[in-house]
Amino acid sequence: MARKNRAQKPNKEILSRTLILMVVCGVFSFVVLGCRLYIIQIRDHAIYQSGAIEQQVRETTINASRGTIYDRNMNVLAQSATVETVYISPAEMIQYEEDKSMIASGLSEILGVEYDEIMKKWEDTESWYKTVAVKIEQELAYEVRAFKNEHDLKSVHIVEDTKRYYPYSNLASQIIGFVGTENTGLEGLEAKYNSELQGVNGRIVRATTATGTDMLYTQYEDYYDATDGNSLVLTLDSTIQYFLEKNLEQAIADYDIKNGGIAIAMEVDTGAILGMATSPGYDLNNYLEISDPEVKSQLEKLTESEYEDAISEALAEQWRNRAITDTYEPGSTFKIITLATALDSGAVDGTEDFYCGSSIDVLGRDDPVHCWDSDGHGSQTLTQATQHSCNVAFVRIAERIGAERFWDYLEAFGFFDITGIDMNGESGAIWWSQEVFEDPLNQSQLAAASFGQTFNITPLQMITAVSTVANGGNLMQPYVVQQILNQDGSVKEDIEPTVVRQVISEDTSKQVCEILEQVVSGEEGTGKNAYVAGYRIAGKTGTSEKVGQNSDDYMVSFVGFAPADDPQIAVLVILDSPSSESGIYISGGVMAAPVVGNIFADALPYLGVDTVYTDEEQQNIDISVPNVKSLTSSEAIAELEESGFSVRTVGTGETVTDQLPMANVRVAVGTEVIIYLGESKPNDTVVVPELTGLTYTDAREELESCGLFVAYSGVMPSSSTIVVSRQSVNAGNEVARGTVIEVTLVDSDTSIMETR
Repeated sequence: MARKNRAQKPNKEILSRTLILMVVCGVFSFVVLGCRLYIIQIRDHAIYQSGAIEQQVRETTINASRGTIYDRNMNVLAQSATVETVYISPAEMIQYEEDKSMIASGLSEILGVEYDEIMKKWEDTESWYKTVAVKIEQELAYEVRAFKNEHDLKSVHIVEDTKRYYPYSNLASQIIGFVGTENTGLEGLEAKYNSELQGVNGRIVRATTATGTDMLYTQYEDYYDATDGNSLVLTLDSTIQYFLEKNLEQAIADYDIKNGGIAIAMEVDTGAILGMATSPGYDLNNYLEISDPEVKSQLEKLTESEYEDAISEALAEQWRNRAITDTYEPGSTFKIITLATALDSGAVDGTEDFYCGSSIDVLGRDDPVHCWDSDGHGSQTLTQATQHSCNVAFVRIAERIGAERFWDYLEAFGFFDITGIDMNGESGAIWWSQEVFEDPLNQSQLAAASFGQTFNITPLQMITAVSTVANGGNLMQPYVVQQILNQDGSVKEDIEPTVVRQVISEDTSKQVCEILEQVVSGEEGTGKNAYVAGYRIAGKTGTSEKVGQNSDDYMVSFVGFAPADDPQIAVLVILDSPSSESGIYISGGVMAAPVVGNIFADALPYLGVDTVYTDEEQQNIDISVPNVKSLTSSEAIAELEESGFSVRTVGTGETVTDQLPMANVRVAVGTEVIIYLGESKPNDTVVVPELTGLTYTDAREELESCGLFVAYSGVMPSSSTIVVSRQSVNAGNEVARGTVIEVTLVDSDTSIMETR
């Protein structure tokens, strides 16, 4: 019995220990399980839920249509259209045992995608989505659908997408910008206003079977509609923009400009940008293509390793809006600001004379400031000093203003801040510190500032300040978007003009406008090549060296506004580095002023500004040829002579059967019109002669000897220094006999044109 008790005791101990161990293990297991459940159900709930959803549903994106960009007249500048994206499903190809080689061959032939590239996509057999081609046009999509239906393919899919189109291709390219493949704005207004334009994509969510195919019942599908983007209405006028780009490109060709050019047109009363051009531009529909043939040629010569970095730099360069990102030394155009400051502050009243003996000593400067005219201008009024663009006179004017007061006006004109235009990438100016500028023992900075040298500003700052001078003295914040429209076309937001502050008085503004008009219309004005018959143009020339760069390179410019007595539009043109090999005198007055004049000649009639001709202009302007066909010879001769033409007859009939020039074309007054009496007008061609550099009289005679006619723009042909600077048809081209060749006339008298 004792032995039995001794045997039971160990068994009980073992049993107790076993039970305790089981309880401990059970508790531990439950703790581990509880922790695991906590991790799965609480901490990582979102992860597992997302994974489950991915396994159980398939989602298809419905792309929102990007908003439209319009110009101020509701012309479409950028719009989205429906296109298609083609993708293949390797998982479905395996599931339905489809012929991947046949599919790859067919899609390659239709879409132009490499066969091997498509075959490589099949290798990821667990994937349900491999893109073959994005944003294809409807014609190609139709062919893909036909191929898919013909072979009853389950692994080939076509989904609706949107693509951005730019109807005017390269018009205003640096302003509008472009979008990437994901319909996200990357440059220009497309990037700046991306949140407004982009909209919100929709989606279709479908439940799938265990094999990954769609369930057939509608209750397993949810549809979330896309919200299209809002639209923009710009201040930009596509016609004004065209005028800027056309004349800028012509100037770059005429003067062999090495680094392109910049042009801005602004509505002076509001600060609205009517046009802004950087040349060369690029095709918005092919923004990855280099537009400059010379740059493209240079890139093609690079090795593969060099090409990648070089192409990135070249693309960034052509996309850059230099009108707001780049700074430059404004040169003598800045004398407008000095002039306005002097008159508004009372430093001068316009009755003083300013002497120029060709140079002037400046406190704190080792060398004297020289005038561009080595002989000096002598004694001159304020108007004459501005006409002559006399550096010495403007140093004297700045000394009267004083550094502290000058600095205050520079700040008021906005030169120390960015303008705040609603575009990305705006740069600020580069100035001395206020302490250095106002140093009483060193007035060299004050002197240099008076004629626009040794500091840098942006082109946008320059035209904004000049518009301030022209509009009565109000500094306006420039802007390019005037409305944001909802998807239904209703107005979401109106952007009104913003007055930053009053800088000068209205009386000062009028006085400066009168003086600047004399720069263009006066006989001694350096800006006379901006003259347009019938319009009152005001403005100022500028010629400056490129600071810190090749001293042989210049920035030549002209800024003007019109009409001078009621300013509506201001235009700035900057030409970067004219070639000395062009044979044309490098100055703003010879090169940039005619460009602005041509822009005004195009823009002012378009804007509805009426012409008012002086008696002298009336005698010299081109006139329209009347239609005399079917008249008797005596009637035709009488009408033509009364209109200001001479007449030559060909044939012996009684009735006019044809005429040269054709009816309604504009030609020079006094042009000999040929009327054909029973004879046929010749239909041969003639070679256009070289006219550049000829006087107007010589050019006219040269054309008439070839059976061609002339019309002109620019300064009136009043002296032997007035010569042809460009012709509408290049020399050597063949044109029909009787064609009118338009020439631009400039005053080539370099004795009145500043060099700096």
